[in-house]
Amino acid sequence: MLKKTASYIGIPLFYLFLYLPISVLLLFSFNSEGFPSPWKGFTLKWYEELFRSPFLWEAFGNSLIVASFSTFICLSLGLFLIYYATQGGKVKRFLLLFYGNLVIPETVLGVSLLGFFSFFSIPLGLITLIFAHTVLGLGVTLPILYARYEELDLKLTEASSVLGATPVQTFFKVTLPLMFPTAITTALLVFILSFDDFVLSYFCAGSTAQTLSLYILSMIRSGISPVINALSAILLTLSSLLVLTFFSIKTRKRIL
Repeated sequence: MLKKTASYIGIPLFYLFLYLPISVLLLFSFNSEGFPSPWKGFTLKWYEELFRSPFLWEAFGNSLIVASFSTFICLSLGLFLIYYATQGGKVKRFLLLFYGNLVIPETVLGVSLLGFFSFFSIPLGLITLIFAHTVLGLGVTLPILYARYEELDLKLTEASSVLGATPVQTFFKVTLPLMFPTAITTALLVFILSFDDFVLSYFCAGSTAQTLSLYILSMIRSGISPVINALSAILLTLSSLLVLTFFSIKTRKRIL
C-alpha cells in the first residue's frame, strides 16, 4: 500500500514539476502583455511578430544547416568506421579518443576549437560551426553505432559471404539494415544536440553566422520578449509531432 500510494502521488508530482514550466510558457505566448506580466487577454500578435522577423528566421535556417550537415557527416563517418570494423579493423582501441568529447566540459572544447581555428587562420562562420558540431556529435555517434555492431549475430554476415556476396554487398544488404534503427535514433540525437547547442556556437560562430540559440541570447539581453515564448511554443510543437510520429506503431513498423 505504501509503494502504491507513493507511486500515485510521486509520479504525478514528478511530471507536474517537469511540464508545469512548459505549460506556463505556452500559455503566456498568447498573453497580450509582455512577459512576466499577469494575464491580460488572449492575442496572437507575438506569433505575427515572430513570423515578421527576418533575422530570426535567418538564424533558424543557419541552425538547420549546421545541424543537418553535422548529422550527415557524423553518421557517414560512423558507418564508414563500422564498415572498417567488418573488414577486421581494430576499432575498439580508437573509441577512447571519442569518449573524450563527452567527458571534457563543452566550454573547454569550445576554447580549444577556437584556438585551433585561430592558429590555422580559419575564418569563423558556418564551416567552423559544422566542424565543431561534428566533433561533438562524433562522441555520441561512434560509441552507439559500435555498441550496436557488437550485438549483431556474426553468423548472418558469414552466411552472406558463404553464399558469394562481396564484403560491400554484405555490408549494405545485411549489416546496414540491421543497424538502421540505431542509425536513425543516433541521427535524431545528434541533430537535436547540434540544433540546441549554445556553447560551441558561441565560440565558433564568429560575427558572420548566428544560430537560433545565439539569436535568443541577443533577445533576452534586453528583457524577456513574448516572441521567445511564441518561438519556443512552435519548436516544442514541432519536436513533439516529430517524436509522436517516430514512435507511433505504424511508423515504427514501417521504418524499423
